[in-house]
Amino acid sequence: MKKTSLFLLAIITSFALFSQENATTPKKKIQKSFGSIDYLSIKMPIDEDGNPEVNMGITGIHYNLWLNKSIYTGLGFYGSVNGKRGGLFTLGLNLGIKQNLTDKLFLDTGFHIGGGGGAGAPDGGGAFILPHINLGYQFKNFSTTVGYSAINFFDKGNISNKQIRLGIQIPLSFEHASFKEKEKSFTVKELKNSSWNQFSKRISMMIHINNLTPYGNSQFSDGASLNGKTIRLAGFEFDTYLTDNWFAFFKADGAFHGIRGGYMDLFLGAGYHFSMNKNRTNILAKFGIGAGGGGGADTGGGFLVYPDISIEQKIYNHVYFSINKGYLSSPNQNFTSSTLGFGLKYYVDHSGIKNTRTTTNKNKFKGIEISIGQEMYLDAKRMLQATENMHQIALQLNVFLSRNIYIAGHTSFANFGNAGAYAEGIVGIGYQTNPLLNKKIQLFTQVLAGAAGGGDISTGQGLIIKPSIGLNYHLNDKLKIRTAIGKVKARGGALKSTSFSLGLSYNLSFLTAN
Repeated sequence: MKKTSLFLLAIITSFALFSQENATTPKKKIQKSFGSIDYLSIKMPIDEDGNPEVNMGITGIHYNLWLNKSIYTGLGFYGSVNGKRGGLFTLGLNLGIKQNLTDKLFLDTGFHIGGGGGAGAPDGGGAFILPHINLGYQFKNFSTTVGYSAINFFDKGNISNKQIRLGIQIPLSFEHASFKEKEKSFTVKELKNSSWNQFSKRISMMIHINNLTPYGNSQFSDGASLNGKTIRLAGFEFDTYLTDNWFAFFKADGAFHGIRGGYMDLFLGAGYHFSMNKNRTNILAKFGIGAGGGGGADTGGGFLVYPDISIEQKIYNHVYFSINKGYLSSPNQNFTSSTLGFGLKYYVDHSGIKNTRTTTNKNKFKGIEISIGQEMYLDAKRMLQATENMHQIALQLNVFLSRNIYIAGHTSFANFGNAGAYAEGIVGIGYQTNPLLNKKIQLFTQVLAGAAGGGDISTGQGLIIKPSIGLNYHLNDKLKIRTAIGKVKARGGALKSTSFSLGLSYNLSFLTAN
């Protein structure tokens, strides 16, 4: 428990730096931030057969906020893309300092701390730390870094090594308003003379069911064929538009039926959007690269490519029904699968009142909460090992549909409790009260469901349901302490635990076109 407390303290210490804030027209604020991708080749210990193991290559995707001109913090995922541990994934918190040496050269130092594992790797409970020191060069629109890092799965794991770290960073700042402005509506005329009189940006969010049908040489790690299996995945996709037609996307899925729980994939890519039928019908072509594996599926090192074509039909306002057909493959084609998916997508034009696609007279500020914290499952049932408590680092995004109702996306990765490969990807709906007791306290309840598995936790084929109730304590308009108690139950598995969570949430609102 001491290790878990120290881990939570690191999270709270980093996110406590987010503070500050506090009219008729909500003030536009700019949050400077950046996205980054990095790569590490990690020397692995002797494998389970007593043979030297090839290096494991992992790629990270991160999003960081600048707290001032030098200090940044944020979140990141890592996934295996090379070696023999396809299916190893992690989630963690970043904290770093950037110091300029010249106009172009800079020094970047910091650390990433988190949890995760998978693919039979010796990850122990899953907790790991990854400090780094990098030398960087600033180009006009991006920067690159090369440096030294040291990874250590310190909770009874056996992955510990020092290695070169390569990275690239691009600025991804955003505009927002105070969270207290959520659900306030304004006409275009009311915002005409404000700082919001600018061209809007477009994003879309989709929840979907995706079906993988492996063929060819696809097999389980024990050599049994995957042919004839249908792996059912649940997940989400986030698209951000670079032009009216070109967009970048991030996609994450987890298995809930068809094979043992634990399969997961993450993709980053780009696509082209073509509209017709007065923007009521869309055709999208996409290509992504990423990492996937777990649940016993043999994806080699984990690197996958993902071409896809989708057709969407408008069903209500900004909501579209989507059907996609695609292909999933490792470069050597030892894992290949066709894909067929169905989803609901919501398009949003935000941060401005000028729009070349549609005309609207109303604009509304929509609330967003991003929570990071630590969870504990009491007596988490295992398939083979002895029952014990399990701890995990958890990330949740809440998008408010009204002042009180929100939809939620949640992911978590084990970090203590001898279940390093366990992970969740779940979605649901929640209700949050108006502030009480001098506007310091809010109560909430939510029900989430989706895919989970790995780490010997008994989740059957991966479907879980997770109701909870909780309390928010307002530190200021941006930050809340968030705590909850609930239950988690696996369909088809023995997992049935009481859950506790404690963390921080970061709150803001975006201007959207109704």
